[in-house]
Amino acid sequence: MTQSLIFDPLIPWPVLWGAVAFAVVLLALALWRGLSGWWLRGLAAFVVLSALANPALQEEDRRPQSDIVIAVVDDSASQNLSDRPDQTTAALAAIEAEVAALDNTELRIVRFGDGAEDAGTLAMTALAEALAEEPRARVAGAIVISDGQIHDLGLAPDMPAPLHLLLTGRANDWDRRLIVKNAPAFAILGEEIMLTLRIEDDGAVPAAVAGMADLTISVDADPPQTYTVPVGEDLELPVTLPHGGMNVLQFSLAPAAGELTDRNNAAVVQINGVRDRLRVLLVSGEPHAGERVWRNLLKSDASVDLVHFTILRPPEKQDGIPVSELSLIAFPTRELFVEKIDEFDLIVFDRYSMRGILPMSYMENIVNYVRGGGTVLVAAGPEYGAVDSIWRSPLAEILPAAPTARVVEEGFRPQLTDLGRRHPVTEGLEALAPEGGWGRWFRMVDVVPRAGQIVMEGPGNRPLLILSREGEGRVAILASDHAWLWGRGYEGGGPQLELLRRLAHWMLKEPELEEETLTATVEGQMMTVLRRSILDTPPGDVTITGPDGAQSTLSLNEAGPGRFSADWLAPAMGLYRLEQGDLTRVVAVGPSAPREFVQTIASGAIMADAVAATNGGVLRLEEGAPDIRSVRDGRPAAGRGWIGITPRGAYVTQDVSIAALLPGWVWLILASSLAIAAWLIEGRKGARRLT
Repeated sequence: MTQSLIFDPLIPWPVLWGAVAFAVVLLALALWRGLSGWWLRGLAAFVVLSALANPALQEEDRRPQSDIVIAVVDDSASQNLSDRPDQTTAALAAIEAEVAALDNTELRIVRFGDGAEDAGTLAMTALAEALAEEPRARVAGAIVISDGQIHDLGLAPDMPAPLHLLLTGRANDWDRRLIVKNAPAFAILGEEIMLTLRIEDDGAVPAAVAGMADLTISVDADPPQTYTVPVGEDLELPVTLPHGGMNVLQFSLAPAAGELTDRNNAAVVQINGVRDRLRVLLVSGEPHAGERVWRNLLKSDASVDLVHFTILRPPEKQDGIPVSELSLIAFPTRELFVEKIDEFDLIVFDRYSMRGILPMSYMENIVNYVRGGGTVLVAAGPEYGAVDSIWRSPLAEILPAAPTARVVEEGFRPQLTDLGRRHPVTEGLEALAPEGGWGRWFRMVDVVPRAGQIVMEGPGNRPLLILSREGEGRVAILASDHAWLWGRGYEGGGPQLELLRRLAHWMLKEPELEEETLTATVEGQMMTVLRRSILDTPPGDVTITGPDGAQSTLSLNEAGPGRFSADWLAPAMGLYRLEQGDLTRVVAVGPSAPREFVQTIASGAIMADAVAATNGGVLRLEEGAPDIRSVRDGRPAAGRGWIGITPRGAYVTQDVSIAALLPGWVWLILASSLAIAAWLIEGRKGARRLT
């Protein structure tokens, strides 16, 4: 039960203060005139003014409230390093015991883990949420148990009481980490790009491991290479991408003895390889309706550099026309087929026949070009089965189909084979067919396959499109010269552009069009694994190795012809290795080194200012759990081996009663009595002066 005096004036406060001023003036005048009853006049005025102020006695029935101490416990990934979990558990137990020993004090425990989407350690967010749930008048202090590496300091709340940090970790902790300072998202094939790496050591680094480190580099599934590099210096790494599409570069450091963690010892850089210009050599035989379609198709792409020539006049024709008038310029056959043949990405023979223009030695150069990694596409017409066919040249060594000399001339609709429905070049093309199906073609060359994969067929199941690998290069034969009918939209046409685009990309070894691939896409922590295969038997399970070395097995479901996929939720961020048979893929879920592992050495520097502003302290748990004491508001709340909380004295008012200090008639009697007394005293003194 507490009592207090309150005022509820009968007149407005400004009027009351004006009356006080007026009374003071009258009292001063009485003093100046020497009236002996001036003090009684003053008391009478005081009583009147007090009555106008209407004082009342307020009694409150209060129930005291306990003080609250908030313990914020960091359970993020970096807190699982070394013996930090044991330190955290022991410190929390000691705090519970200390708070339990204090009078009228309660403990609130708030735990938090890793922030969503690699946001890091959100200690201040957790503290602000805990404060919002408690009355600020009862909060006597807050204690954060963490390694001090927090990432939301800007959200630190306005603390009504001391804030303390109990630091986990050891003073002799050290860690080595790999940093990729710059890496482009894409690069042009054949051009050198520069990556900048840096290896840094933090903490108490032992002299035995300082200075140098072993760095392992691998590209895609190629064998890794290891180099010894200096620590603490920017490393300029020249890189030339080996193929188009996504190139995955993996960097890793060999774990050093005693380092805190190796989770930040690896990095993955994904660079999309693009071709600056696609150089195509188109060699046409006699002019035909499809020649212009081929030329327009290739010239429509601004990224294609096309060299096109057509053999219009055989050399054996003698009609008296001077050689200087047969062409505008001398055609550079030697330059194209000997000196610069390796600069072309694709050579297309469109209804070409051997007329003596290109010597056999040039054809041998093309064979070597293919076996060394080049690509050749043959669009065959009737001349492919003739006596002067390119089949009867050294190219026969690499061509996957031999002609029978028969030409089929009848209307037919190209069809995909069972293999073609699974092959990435032709898979899904049937879905692009116009209503009523693809338009008809009317001629094809009968060929006998010798090698490769038949993905399209014509009438009588005759091979129409054959894909083959030869050495490091690739060869394709389209056994018809009527593909241009699709481009013209005859009978609805067909997917000529898409077919030829895929065919060119397959021949150029774009990874997304490989027959056997294992890929994965990541959205958040959800990983979608895709396995593409042209095998008759479905592929087996995929083995996933996590950043902590734990392995999981994932079964794939058929998602379409030749496509198998499954979704898998990654338990944590980091690098995951996918393996299925001979196929390997490395995927980064979030950054390869999550934000929790960018800085792992425990430090109170980040929170130092926020703690100092509340008179709190930063103490290492390595030195033992601190005592908890009660300190007055505004006093230092931390010292060697102890931290302080500020008792708040909060309460809840259960009942309030208000009674007038004196009844109105009492005020009236007091005021009138004092006034009469002043009048009597002053009247007597005046009578004495007269006598």
